Amino acid sequence: MGTTVERLLPRDDDGVGEALLELTREIATKELAPQVHEAEERGEFPESAYRLLGRSGLLSLPFAEEYGGGGQPYETYLQVVEEIATAWPSVGVGMSVHCLTANVVAVNGSAALREEWLPRMLSGDWLGAYCLSEPQAGSDVSGIRTRATLDGDAYVVNGTKQWISNGSCADYYILFARTSDDAKRGLSAFVLPGDLDGVAFGAPEKKMGLACDVTTQVIFDSARIPAAQLVGDEGAGMKVALSALDAGRLGIAAVATGIAQAALAHAVAYAGERRQFGRTIGELQGLQFLLADMAADVERARATYLHAARLKDAGRPFSRQASIAKLTASDAAMRVTTDAVQVLGGNGYTRDYPVERLFRDAKVTQIFEGTNQIQRMVIGRDLLR
Repeated sequence: MGTTVERLLPRDDDGVGEALLELTREIATKELAPQVHEAEERGEFPESAYRLLGRSGLLSLPFAEEYGGGGQPYETYLQVVEEIATAWPSVGVGMSVHCLTANVVAVNGSAALREEWLPRMLSGDWLGAYCLSEPQAGSDVSGIRTRATLDGDAYVVNGTKQWISNGSCADYYILFARTSDDAKRGLSAFVLPGDLDGVAFGAPEKKMGLACDVTTQVIFDSARIPAAQLVGDEGAGMKVALSALDAGRLGIAAVATGIAQAALAHAVAYAGERRQFGRTIGELQGLQFLLADMAADVERARATYLHAARLKDAGRPFSRQASIAKLTASDAAMRVTTDAVQVLGGNGYTRDYPVERLFRDAKVTQIFEGTNQIQRMVIGRDLLR
């Protein structure tokens, strides 16, 4: 597909990161890419794709080896996510969400909780979902109404979660529910298996794009979650959610960059083949300038998420940089896919060419994991703090 991506591996890389990216690219191009068009047309959950990624060890890369993780820097993991998203954005999103859920337990769980849950989360056999948003509580996490009431040695949970990626298909869920009415200290986090009694699911949403990222409501009706499955302290859910989202936003930035990279590659290939006025359209300076701007957008997006990842790997604050990466990459994805459709002209507006789907897939990256308006608020407040 026309362009070669030069990866920026960690400076102390021993060859493992490079081998991982080569493996990922091979899986993405040979195994995933041939399935994408038909699967997205049907909107089916790509279970076989996740099983393949799990068997290959790609679903557990940035976690400690003692729990079954790959022990890789976040910088390398995000480049793997980008490679997957370049081939199949829906699967890239699912991979990012899964990592987000495991991160909640790895960072905030007790030693006992980590020992019990993380090996299964990182085994490659399980896929997670993150239950934060509700019908009336998206960007405003303080508006969450799902209630968890302690009853003996278990919390009884009632409420409805909305826009849950991997929805009815996940093997486990990270749940945020209200344990008190305190605006800031009233949320708590839990981990629960997907087959828990009292958990049901809505029908998959009929979305503009990312059709294979199955998104549903998750409905809790007097579901009993053992108190031992509380993640962190009761009332610490807001802090848990926001810290996890910093890492999750980098995953979405990598997905958005992958979408933009794929659109650029298709546009470059088409420009080199399509002939008008006796020459390829790629020989026209106006189109070359358009492709150059698209390439600059992709490179900027990649640079911002790599910078934030390196800060995270170094143990330094990266919240503002994560928001900048998510904002930059998702806006770039919309611009680049829009321009890719323009390069392909009428063909770009048909489903016979992938750029039409990539255009639709790109839009939601500006919305989930915190809208880009929320990212601007986070960035502005951090600058003025």
